[in-house]
Amino acid sequence: MDLGALADFNLVASHGGFGLASRAAHRPKATLSRKVAELEAHLGVRLIDRGSRTLRLTPEGRALHDRTQGPLAEIGEAEQAVASGASMPRGALRISAPIVFAHVLLARVAADFVAAYPHVALEIVAEDRKVDPVEDNYDLVIRINPDPDERLVGRRILEDERVLVASPDMPKPFRTDPGNAATTVAAVGHIATSADALWRIRTDEGVRVLSPQMRLRFSSFLMVQDAVLAGAGAALMPKLLAAEGVAAGRLVIWGVDDGPRVEIWALQNSRRLSSSKIRAFLHVLMSLE
Repeated sequence: MDLGALADFNLVASHGGFGLASRAAHRPKATLSRKVAELEAHLGVRLIDRGSRTLRLTPEGRALHDRTQGPLAEIGEAEQAVASGASMPRGALRISAPIVFAHVLLARVAADFVAAYPHVALEIVAEDRKVDPVEDNYDLVIRINPDPDERLVGRRILEDERVLVASPDMPKPFRTDPGNAATTVAAVGHIATSADALWRIRTDEGVRVLSPQMRLRFSSFLMVQDAVLAGAGAALMPKLLAAEGVAAGRLVIWGVDDGPRVEIWALQNSRRLSSSKIRAFLHVLMSLE
């Protein structure tokens, strides 16, 4: 297979058309079209549906693009490193991370990383949706309690726990003698969690059961925290997020969720070798105190 033709095909696929790829690479559109046609002839399949008004990959074209764009990028990076005699990571690094994790930790990590590795262009997208690193073109994805996925490999980078917090002015709902009944508490919650579930909270006096009466529910824990700070109710939230408010005396911790601890993982495509960029970023991330 002609790797040059394959690289041209991936260039066109990544940019969404021959014209855009031509302008980005400063190469004639006709040359790119010819190279893609030669690749299709070599493989004996059509890779691009030329009948549509916008570029559309055939199933074979999508499969080829997904499986080869990463390895070709790594080859290009290795070529640049050898040609320049440099061992420093370089190129683009694109990362997806949950909103709270990105908000609390990644800005500082990113600043340390780009200071140490100035030849890497780092892009971090904060989002809570479950992205596909291949389809969405991410080098690394950070996930909370991820389900097993044979397409992804990685490492656990951090553990956290959920804490029950409230404003200092809100009275604790725990009874001295709780008995078997759950204690009612005004609450703020995340829409991803059940509004009817009881909270089992570990306190200094033992495990207590609360029945949250949800006044507000939000799609972001950042909004949950703001509502708690405003006195709307108590909430279960990541300790990472609550730590700053607790340290400042704006929040108090009533207890810790009695469930399992939260695991945070950094994952990448199992079909790709771990690049020096990813290894360097993970080193900076794991060095965080």
